[in-house]
Amino acid sequence: MEIFLIKALQFMLAISLLVLLHEGGHFFFAKLFGIRVEKFYLFFDPWFHLFEFKPKHSDTTYGMGWLPLGGYCKIAGMIDESFDTEQMKQPAQPWEFRTKPAWQRLLVMIGGVLVNFLLALFIYSMILFTWGDTYIPVKNMTRGMVFNTEAKSYGFRDGDILVGTEKGAFKDFNADLFRSISVAKRVDIIRDGKPMSIQLPGDINLLGMLKTQPAFTTPYLPAQADSILPGTPAEKMGMKKGDRIVAINGRAVNSWTDFNTETGRLADVLAAAPQTHADSVKVRTINVVIAHGATRDTARVELTADLKFGFIPLSLAKLYKPVTTEFGFWESFPAGAKYGVHVLAGYVDDMKYVFTADGAKSIGGFGAIGNLFPATWDWYMFWKMTAFLSIILAFMNILPIPALDGGHVLFLLYEMITRRKPSEKFMIYAEYIGFGILILLMVFANLNDILRALHII
Repeated sequence: MEIFLIKALQFMLAISLLVLLHEGGHFFFAKLFGIRVEKFYLFFDPWFHLFEFKPKHSDTTYGMGWLPLGGYCKIAGMIDESFDTEQMKQPAQPWEFRTKPAWQRLLVMIGGVLVNFLLALFIYSMILFTWGDTYIPVKNMTRGMVFNTEAKSYGFRDGDILVGTEKGAFKDFNADLFRSISVAKRVDIIRDGKPMSIQLPGDINLLGMLKTQPAFTTPYLPAQADSILPGTPAEKMGMKKGDRIVAINGRAVNSWTDFNTETGRLADVLAAAPQTHADSVKVRTINVVIAHGATRDTARVELTADLKFGFIPLSLAKLYKPVTTEFGFWESFPAGAKYGVHVLAGYVDDMKYVFTADGAKSIGGFGAIGNLFPATWDWYMFWKMTAFLSIILAFMNILPIPALDGGHVLFLLYEMITRRKPSEKFMIYAEYIGFGILILLMVFANLNDILRALHII
């Protein structure tokens, strides 16, 4: 419960900040061009609101709704998600959105996206200024990688050290490495101390590389305990710091990847059919071989209901020394902008997988997004995730879907090119259709979260 609350709090804080600033972008340009903003709300307020206030001599009511699905900035004389068609029947006023030049209305509509994008670049810049860029170079992972069956079919072997592709050297182990391999014709490696290359087709499915368990490749880590949690199965079977798991139920465990594979087998058995308590205990009671240095012991132990041993494994940072590139205040801005643009480019490139069966299943709702945040409060990870969500919010909002900013931008561009405004009736129907699409997408994404939690997908 504590982990859930910490993740939920980080998620709510990040989303509140992003929504406020996104709507603030619309608000800023509306006020700049003398357009009246009737309401400025964090979260939606169907039927009732948590609070609202209207400053003296102000045209804007500020408030907070109860439905945390976003926020809105109700601009006078505009067809939006409020569906206030009565206002549009009245004579047009000079302070309304509809009476302003198309270029001003365009800036009002892209204001939110612009703020989210610039905010992401600013956050990335401040992250680099505050913490620098810390990573473990892939070429320094001298114990090599562990590969799954698909990777081995291309010629990789456990222990290979990844160096780079024909397009350049790998930097650190992240999604970019998988993207590079997925489109590579050649991957350079070091095997048994000798440099060599592996030829690839150049069109490996990236989503499959990331989703398959075990993954296409992971850095080698021994199934070694860095610390033991008290009162856990690991402590009961006599594990100490530095001990390694070398076999589970007679199957060899040569790495942390093997360890996860074996516990995954147990999870599959438990999920295969309804289990009585006795059945569950039988599956969770396993034979484990532990290496204490040069000696080995066999223990029989019952794992927890969620198949945890209760030890914290050795981390990459304990095996290899991270390197840090530091940035001065002014240096951080071009570096942060470059990093943010790179993140956006990778996200946009990955969007093509959404239109595949596996890609559709990978779409996540609020639960999936919330789980991206760490289980402990970490300002570095909080700001990094907030910047990433700001990039996503900017990109998703600029998509040409009615009811999103991008839909309004599309119609404004049509008007600027043809010199004709779409009819108000058309705009109202488009808004309804767009809003319906968004609701369906939201239901679909959150349904995926539920199905994943139930291990159905």
